[in-house]
Amino acid sequence: MSDPMLLAPDVSEYRFALYCRGHLLDLTSKAYPPVALYPDAESARLHGVRMWPSTFTVIDLAGDERP
Repeated sequence: MSDPMLLAPDVSEYRFALYCRGHLLDLTSKAYPPVALYPDAESARLHGVRMWPSTFTVIDLAGDERP
C-alpha cells in the first residue's frame, strides 16, 4: 500500500458477506462475488437495506465455526 497510515485489512476479521441478488429481478443468471465484507451482520444488513431494499442477502461466511 502506498499510504503508510492505512493498515492492510485482516480478511479473517470479515465474517459477513453482502450479496446483491440481481437474479431476483431477472437481471442476470450469472453468479457474482459479494459486494462487500463486514465484521458484523448489522453493518452488512444496513448497507444492503440502503442500497437494495429487497434484493440483497447477508451470508455468515464462518457458519457455526465462530461464537
